[in-house]
Amino acid sequence: MNDETLENCIRQHFSVSSGDTVVFTWHGGEPLLAGIEFYKKVLSIQKKYLPQGKSVLNGIQTNGTLITKEWCNFFASNGFAVGISIDGPENLHNALRHNSNLNGSFEKTIGGYALLRKYGINAEILCVVSSRNVGYPLVVYDFFKNLGANYISFMPLVEKMENGDRRVSENSVPAREFGCFLSAIFDEWIKKDIGAVKIQIFEEALRTAFKQEHSWCVFREQCGGTPVIEHNGDFYPCDLFVDNDHLLGNINDRDLGYFLNHAEQKAFGQAKSKTLPQYCIRCDVKNMCNGECPKNRFIESPEGEPGLNYLCEGYKYFFNHCKPFVDTVAKVWSTEN
Repeated sequence: MNDETLENCIRQHFSVSSGDTVVFTWHGGEPLLAGIEFYKKVLSIQKKYLPQGKSVLNGIQTNGTLITKEWCNFFASNGFAVGISIDGPENLHNALRHNSNLNGSFEKTIGGYALLRKYGINAEILCVVSSRNVGYPLVVYDFFKNLGANYISFMPLVEKMENGDRRVSENSVPAREFGCFLSAIFDEWIKKDIGAVKIQIFEEALRTAFKQEHSWCVFREQCGGTPVIEHNGDFYPCDLFVDNDHLLGNINDRDLGYFLNHAEQKAFGQAKSKTLPQYCIRCDVKNMCNGECPKNRFIESPEGEPGLNYLCEGYKYFFNHCKPFVDTVAKVWSTEN
């Protein structure tokens, strides 16, 4: 990202942010490749445009292989929130995470995580759940707990095949198995770790007990709240829809506010609920899922209605599994309030 685009991005982001804390999230590919000097420049520009009375929080998602003492000192000194991608113990992590020479990245990733811990950075672990690790829920969870993890997110891998006989790639997580994976960890979490370990999807399910809006975009009723700006300034409604069909323009040509209020951006967001199949609308756990992400809606419902989420069976299994607990929490909360 050149200096002009970076400054425009930061300045415009401040101008459209209404909260007391303005959050910048750096991700896509491997953001550490940009180098520390890039992020020093980011901080300098943020300081220049930070509105009075507001604070700024930077978050970065990394695979951990490039983390050094210098990076850790920079993150700690500047209050960066760090997410690190780890898919479980070495054999499970390396199944899909390796370099061009097919060498696994586990050793470097764990080394990076250990450095973050040493510098007092309590990184969130992002675990991609695929066909390779979905059969080992408690192995994966126990491994993360042994690392001292307090924040964990589980992200399902869904790679749609455009050609051939398979609907998804062989690495994609089977839907029902994903639900079983989450349920097994949920039961362990309830028994031993509630209040000590935060797991994003469990927190999202529990938000419904307090009638709170989902914080994770995939479970909200509408999309469009987490757009992406590419390195050249191109604006897209979501980082999962970065293609020619969804390109709205460039922030060097139009202000960010223009794109956020653009009719196509709003239509993109509203389409999520408007295209929800009746099978989803009738579902007992609709408020927990809301059809999940539109990118995964490419199968038919049992009645033959198009637009059902590939992961539906898994989410339905998991959310029904945790619903009795969520309902109990809701009942206790409503009684006390």
